[in-house]
Amino acid sequence: MSAVAGGPAAAPQDVWASLSQGERDAAYNNNAAVANSAELIAERDRLAAAFRAGHGSKLDLKYGPKPRNRIDVYRSDNRDAPCLVFIHGGYWQKNSREVFAHYAEGALAAGWSVAMPSHTLAPEASLTAIVAEIGEALDWIAREGRQHGLNGPVVLAGWSAGAHLAAMLLGHSAVRAGLAVSGVYELGPIRDTFLNAALQLTDTEVATLSPLALPVIDKPMAIAFGTAETPALVRDSRAFHALREAAGAPGPLIPIEGADHFTILDGFRSADGALVKAALAVLADAQTRAAA
Repeated sequence: MSAVAGGPAAAPQDVWASLSQGERDAAYNNNAAVANSAELIAERDRLAAAFRAGHGSKLDLKYGPKPRNRIDVYRSDNRDAPCLVFIHGGYWQKNSREVFAHYAEGALAAGWSVAMPSHTLAPEASLTAIVAEIGEALDWIAREGRQHGLNGPVVLAGWSAGAHLAAMLLGHSAVRAGLAVSGVYELGPIRDTFLNAALQLTDTEVATLSPLALPVIDKPMAIAFGTAETPALVRDSRAFHALREAAGAPGPLIPIEGADHFTILDGFRSADGALVKAALAVLADAQTRAAA
């Protein structure tokens, strides 16, 4: 894979330095920023539980030795169908694959398979270890996916902290293309917020696990965000796309008009959803480039 050096940080340091602690915390507090977030989360959990209960043949598969090293597979009848690997969010310290199960609906309706891994959460695991665990999940798909009906090309997708993980693992040999939704791509500001109590980010992690500071991976990656998201997340998405674009890396920037940090995921709910269409498009781009 080819790569070029990273660019400027997402958050202008002079502006960030002038903010109070409360303002810094608010910049990344998605639950507080969305007035009805509690209702949206409760409905998400209800829909996910119902979907998962009806698709129980390939759940809780073990990809690694730790308790949360589990992956759910929702497979297409076509063993050679593309596979959307979806990494959940939660700022690396909450949530799991189970409460995002119904977001497999759209890709399944489009004829794809879907795999959803969980990972150990902070503070039990460092962010370095979490990135490594998602790599292990992708290793498992490459090694054992065929016996579970996964034999097609992989598009790696993630939401929020999962988008960060998708960006970090785009270079994995099992991954053909990526889709990053509402992500955090610069960790320096995160260390200055309430989120760092669990993460305890080190200088090395800020430097080596911030996609905005790393070489650009030359694979197609769509970067999506909701126009009603917090300015910090909008800025990160725009900055990450600008960095990739400057390096000549393929993939569109996709603003979802009116979507907030939670409603943007509705784009995974149907075959014609914006995020499902984005996954199809980046895979088509990857396949065209491979054939050229």
